[in-house]
Amino acid sequence: MTKRLFTEKEQTQLKCNPYVQAISNKAITYTDEFKQLFIAENEKGKLPRTIFEEAGLDIELIGLKRVESAGKRWRAAYREHGVEGLQDTRKLNSGRPLKRELSLEEKVSRLEAQNRLLQAENELLKKLDLLERQMLKKKLNS
Repeated sequence: MTKRLFTEKEQTQLKCNPYVQAISNKAITYTDEFKQLFIAENEKGKLPRTIFEEAGLDIELIGLKRVESAGKRWRAAYREHGVEGLQDTRKLNSGRPLKRELSLEEKVSRLEAQNRLLQAENELLKKLDLLERQMLKKKLNS
């Protein structure tokens, strides 16, 4: 992690961005949606810096090293675990794995949560596809 700390003013400025989930004086937590958007755009050939700038995030404020590190971390997590690797699981994990067998209700609950996640992912991909087609249409009409 970088040694540069964010001031209160910088934290407030960054927190206004819809893709910033949380921020402290040392770290930024981005939304899962932004991580998925980053991967989708990066796979199309866009550079991390460009993706962050298009998302309204100030590279000078965040720092290029942070941007590159986040991109490297997200690409590795995506390669290894797919979209699930991009999720912030800190809220879900207590740190201690379950040793008991899950009840039928717990299994159903987990599967329903996974189903909702996949539905949200599909919606995001549909939105990205629509935006991409609109951009292409604009280019063709210009």
